[in-house]
Amino acid sequence: MKALILVGGFGTRLRPLTLSMPKPLVDFANKPMILHQVEALKAVGVTEVVLAINYQPEVMLNFLQEFEEKLDLKITCSQETEPLGTAGPLALARDKLIDGSGEPFFVLNSDVISEYPLKEMIEFHKGHGGEASIMVTKVDEPSKYGVVVMEEATGKVEKFVEKPQRFVGNKINAGIYLLNPSVIDRIELRPTSIEKEVFPKIAAENKLYAMVLPGFWMDIGQPKDYITGLRLYLDSLRRKSSPKLAAGSHIIGNVLVDESAVIGDGCLIGPDVAIGPGCIIESGVRLSHCTIMRGVRIKKHACISNSIIGWHSTVGRWARVENMTILGEDVHLVDEVYSNGGIVLPHKEIKTSILKPDIFM
Repeated sequence: MKALILVGGFGTRLRPLTLSMPKPLVDFANKPMILHQVEALKAVGVTEVVLAINYQPEVMLNFLQEFEEKLDLKITCSQETEPLGTAGPLALARDKLIDGSGEPFFVLNSDVISEYPLKEMIEFHKGHGGEASIMVTKVDEPSKYGVVVMEEATGKVEKFVEKPQRFVGNKINAGIYLLNPSVIDRIELRPTSIEKEVFPKIAAENKLYAMVLPGFWMDIGQPKDYITGLRLYLDSLRRKSSPKLAAGSHIIGNVLVDESAVIGDGCLIGPDVAIGPGCIIESGVRLSHCTIMRGVRIKKHACISNSIIGWHSTVGRWARVENMTILGEDVHLVDEVYSNGGIVLPHKEIKTSILKPDIFM
């Protein structure tokens, strides 16, 4: 079985982190975003993953080589020379996806994090006998999204309504599809939207079905949603009684700590924190609702909340970092500095406080 992951472009919404590496390789809960998806695909028997990409394919492939061997899985790239939207990449990767077996293939949006119930999706797809299955998720404010109107009993999709002004339903496309090879015959090799051009035609022929996603869902392509996604992901680990979660008198709520990280005395960590490999958290530090990436040092009595600290950065003693501050790779905040929503590009030293949200080049 095969799968295509829509990797896309430059990841501008997650800058400054994506200035150091392509977005799918940015860590989420201590491993690259894309690895969460690749592992889920491998678990349901996918043997080849194609990355639809238009940016830095060699960086991606070099990085993923080690996981190819570890997971015993073939990973290849299909490189766009111009952005092809969400459907064009399927036409471009036709020869990689179609092998004559007639088996359906998965398509995933690389920004989406969930529990990936792919096994259930395969059963759902076989059961309805249509041409395509899409995963949908329930949202509180459907007027912000394109809503999928479907028959509750069968899951058959009737139509799509873009940003409805009156209530027509609360289910939106979750960016996870299982498609028969015949779907590729419907797509021309040009910039095309699968959501707006391809799926409505399949729905009009009564061949498109939607399965409601159990568990959590989040598009983590921007910082605020990344932090929310971490909370939902850690909640999901808690419900599964995962041994990965940290425990101890200094831990509040759900916290993920890499085994190589070192945590000093008198710290208070959590809820909703991920601490990556090789991090050093000195004594008396307070962390909540944040991600501390690989190789970071947080010095004594610093306080960090609702923020992302990029690889190999340093936060000085008694510093306070909050309100969606994002430090790029190798950023150094000196002692006693305050950051209120600062976005700091890589390889910078910050010597004065950031009193209101701003970008530091």
